[in-house]
Amino acid sequence: MSLIGETQPQAAGDLIKDGTDASFIADVIEASKETPVIVDFWATWCGPCRQLGPSIEKNVLAAKGKVKLVKIDIDSNPQFAGQLRVQSIPAVFAFVGGRPVDGFMGALPDSQVKQFVDRIAGQAPANAVDDLLAMAKESLEVGDIGGAAQAYAQVLQAEPDNVKAIGGLARCYLAGGDAERAAEVAAMAPEGAKDADLDSVRAALALAEEGPGEVGEFEQRLAKDAADHEARFEIAKAMAARGAWGEAADHLLKIIEADRGWNDEAARKQLLTIFEAAGAGSDITRAGRRRLSSILFS
Repeated sequence: MSLIGETQPQAAGDLIKDGTDASFIADVIEASKETPVIVDFWATWCGPCRQLGPSIEKNVLAAKGKVKLVKIDIDSNPQFAGQLRVQSIPAVFAFVGGRPVDGFMGALPDSQVKQFVDRIAGQAPANAVDDLLAMAKESLEVGDIGGAAQAYAQVLQAEPDNVKAIGGLARCYLAGGDAERAAEVAAMAPEGAKDADLDSVRAALALAEEGPGEVGEFEQRLAKDAADHEARFEIAKAMAARGAWGEAADHLLKIIEADRGWNDEAARKQLLTIFEAAGAGSDITRAGRRRLSSILFS
């Protein structure tokens, strides 16, 4: 399954565009309800505009999706410049939540432009990220992997270090059968980051790496001797590696029931990793924990 397009950083064309009076409502008013938008009113004959423009563009790109820039030539598009009472150019306005919240006129030093852009970038509309995360989680729970991936990717465009979005997007790739990309996304998380989805993906990737290549020999051994715990354990590892966590858990529980301390409790430790990979709320984990408790406390 390919989700690559949804996870790449936004290109300059997504973050910086030339606007018009006709597109102002969509490009500025509506767009700022999701991501802050800076509007740069300029003209081709304006020397300070040519000085300021590259500085704003550079700093908007450096914000990595937390803010967008719309450049409007007032000679061709005078309507909204007039409504905003632009007296001279360059004139810069910042919109958040569909309304202007800040701005300045004239060219500023790059350091002040950076401060302005960073300040606006930190004013994302309230709850926008939380709403996207909730939408993504709901989509993933109902099996809409593509929809979940898009929502998680939008969060990461605004907050590249958002651990919940990283974990969720990695889960999307894993659910789509792309373990390699899932591992790459999981590696984006800051060092020491903790999140249930991220932990789940890491556990699933660890299980996938541990599985033996061939299990024919172990199946033959188990067929001859049901008490061959080593053979059963290797079969469980192979099943877990391919995502058959319920069947793997069943084998591990049989080992624990027969000899809970076998091989330094290897079966119990592997079972807990499966629970982590499947997720605390999964049927596999709930049923497995009930059986494990029954065995340990019987």
